[in-house]
Amino acid sequence: MIDRKQHVMEKAHELFREKGYQATSIQDILDFSGISKGTFYNYFPSKSELFKAVFHHIQLKYEEIRNQLLIGEDLADVEIFIKQLDLIMQSNQRNKMFALIDEVLASNDPDLRQFIKLMHVKSIRWIYRRFIDLFGSDKEPYLLDCAILFSGMLQQTIQYNFMAKASDLNHLDVIRYCVARIQSVVLDVAQSGKQLLDPDILNTWLPDSPNTKNKIFHDVFEATSEMKKQVEKLLNEPVRLKYLQLLDFIQEEMFNQRSPRSYLIESALLSLQMCNELKNSSYLANYEEIITKYAPH
Repeated sequence: MIDRKQHVMEKAHELFREKGYQATSIQDILDFSGISKGTFYNYFPSKSELFKAVFHHIQLKYEEIRNQLLIGEDLADVEIFIKQLDLIMQSNQRNKMFALIDEVLASNDPDLRQFIKLMHVKSIRWIYRRFIDLFGSDKEPYLLDCAILFSGMLQQTIQYNFMAKASDLNHLDVIRYCVARIQSVVLDVAQSGKQLLDPDILNTWLPDSPNTKNKIFHDVFEATSEMKKQVEKLLNEPVRLKYLQLLDFIQEEMFNQRSPRSYLIESALLSLQMCNELKNSSYLANYEEIITKYAPH
């Protein structure tokens, strides 16, 4: 069922890209994906819910790739941040996300409009958190304001440069330009001590429960990244490769299965414990705690 539902989402996404959201009917989706109306409604209560599922799936895919860029890197390295932004721009262009978002925001569907706004707030939150990595926790009170400024600056600069250059647009040039500008803004705002929004307001806008999918993804990814750093530091090839692959397996099992197979995860954790350099270490204990917290029992 999971594969079939995924198939419907992929086919619907093709149609949304080619025809637009409004011009794509449920019958178009049924015909293109080869399913019955009953099967469709078993998966999705409406076309708008299907759009949300497609959008969310795309977001999760490039969030995972975006986060992988951080593995083994200095979080304060602005070049890594620029690469992450470029990845987002490429994904949005490839999936025609800007056009679809504009279409939805112009629609008469308040639920979809609210969904898009929520996704935008999540994007702001990600930028804010990365700004803490880049500029330091001492500037944290001002970084939500700066994240909002940067998001608008980048979006508008991309839009008008695309209008002028179209296929000749170099996303990296625009991103580097905007990042250079925001670096000056952050310093200026921090020196002025002026704050418009307290970053704590994000907890009101995006109240995350402890076990939401995003929370699980974040915690598992962070724990896995830390374990990989320890493996790379303590082990030599080819043993290192074996344990890095083992960590990748656990992470993929946690992320990619609708119901992670606990017996496989437990077996992989036991294999980690058999490594002399890792067993009885505090970082392995912390890693196991995170994994067992979210893995099914």
